[in-house]
Amino acid sequence: MILSGWGRFPRAECRVIDVHDWASALAAIAANPSLIARGNGRSYGDSSLNPAATLGMIRDNRLRDFDPVSGMLDCEAGVMLADILETFVPRGWFPPVTPGTKFVTIGGMIAADVHGKNHHRDGAFGGHVESLELALAGGKIATCSAKENAGLFAATRGGMGLTGVILSARFRLKPIATSAIRQETLICRDLDETMARFEDSKDWSYTVAWIDCLARGGGAGRSLLYRGEHAELADLPPTRRASPLRYETKRSRRVPADFPAFALNRWSVAAFNEIYYRRARPGTEIVDFERFFYPLDSLLEWNRIYGRKGFVQYQCVLPKNESRLGLAALLAKISSAGAGSFLSVLKLLGPSSGPLSFPMEGYTLALDFPASQANLELLNSLDEVVAAHGGRIYLAKDARMAPAMLRRSYPGLGAFEEARLAADPGRKFASLQSQRLGL
Repeated sequence: MILSGWGRFPRAECRVIDVHDWASALAAIAANPSLIARGNGRSYGDSSLNPAATLGMIRDNRLRDFDPVSGMLDCEAGVMLADILETFVPRGWFPPVTPGTKFVTIGGMIAADVHGKNHHRDGAFGGHVESLELALAGGKIATCSAKENAGLFAATRGGMGLTGVILSARFRLKPIATSAIRQETLICRDLDETMARFEDSKDWSYTVAWIDCLARGGGAGRSLLYRGEHAELADLPPTRRASPLRYETKRSRRVPADFPAFALNRWSVAAFNEIYYRRARPGTEIVDFERFFYPLDSLLEWNRIYGRKGFVQYQCVLPKNESRLGLAALLAKISSAGAGSFLSVLKLLGPSSGPLSFPMEGYTLALDFPASQANLELLNSLDEVVAAHGGRIYLAKDARMAPAMLRRSYPGLGAFEEARLAADPGRKFASLQSQRLGL
């Protein structure tokens, strides 16, 4: 079937093998000289595509064990984060790290070593995984942890599925008193104020900013910064205190059709950004956790907004001491090109972890661009800025990076390749992305 990542660019005809259990996963590994695992297809580019064989892991989805005292959860790799939330939030538990969508699998979260709004305090998801079961190219299943197969464990967290097929994982959920978030909104007039407010907010559990990438002059880098904490019982209005852990799945709307190519342009995005910025009201409010963490999940198939040709999400991170100059240079290039993104997000990240893990201590900027030739050329020029300031590109979002950029920006690449070679000397596990990047 024709598959793509969430960006719908690129597309490829792939032979799909559905995995129902560990035995069928091992059988597929034995029968195919080249393959890659795929969860719910929420990586944006070509990292879960292999025309020869793509393993559909979404049915490998059992919750195997849970300790209600420690919060330790043992589950298979195809379990969706959405199912974990639905099961455990009403019981007073929440994932230690969550990305910006709940429609991801645990295996995908580990393979991409996803980060969230709390990375500056709690690190990436992989750092909370205590152990995992990994199906290897030779047909064996390896238990990996910080004490057992430690090098392979580190390489798998952020390794984009290239070390083996993740079958299950154990990690701890964290206790919560309510299902609500105490959110504070700050209006920042320019990039300097935005970064200053991030620095002032280090003690908050969650911080994220929507940034206007088309603003120029004195308002360049203006943003709305949101910071949040899990609400305590006393924070809730009296009407909510009788059911503090209430979790009602909201009815989602669906984008009914692909938008025409001309719908997203400099003027429409600039108008959206202006309205969004002007309508914001500073202050504190109690909001549902889904509104805080997953605002786009309420609009199913929102990727169709970018039209049939799809889009590219460009996410980079810059080291702390280079972030101010690097971000200013990136925003200036984007604004001058008139290729604005209305989904532009800025976050402050903490220290790096695994050899192919994306985060580093600094600022990460994520933007969406329609997949046009002009925009792809713009992204090449953004790569030059990122590289010049010592940054790198997120593999889970990448659909077009050049091999030289990868090798220049991931200093742990050698350690990753060493661990991968030991586990898979024939490079059985491969994707269109790994082939494009020479991994």
